[in-house]
Amino acid sequence: MKKILKLGALLLISALVITGCKTSTIYNVQQHKVSHQKSSGTVYRAIRSAGQSLGWHISKIRPGVAQGKLHLRTHTAIVRITYTRSSYSIRYASSENLKYNSQKNTIHSNYNGWIQNLEKAIDARL
Repeated sequence: MKKILKLGALLLISALVITGCKTSTIYNVQQHKVSHQKSSGTVYRAIRSAGQSLGWHISKIRPGVAQGKLHLRTHTAIVRITYTRSSYSIRYASSENLKYNSQKNTIHSNYNGWIQNLEKAIDARL
């Protein structure tokens, strides 16, 4: 009985490790439309507010371009956010400890969830 429990525990841990390390194709937000045209300042404030609510540090690089940086444990994700009065885009810029593969355009699957959450939070504020 103890051998079966140990084997079951080992299989469960192995499954968690394998699924926890999964990579996926990078999710980028391309020209996501803003429901009603806003000023570019309003769009930036919505992006900054949404990012901050999720732990992102959002900083304006220049008008129409911002950078988002997220630190979680030993992981770092950096994105470039371009925006206008009528749309915004979120594109991968760089990362640390997220298994990024430039040849396959893949990254740790958690990254995509972080970007999708950021997109939803921006939409909620716009």
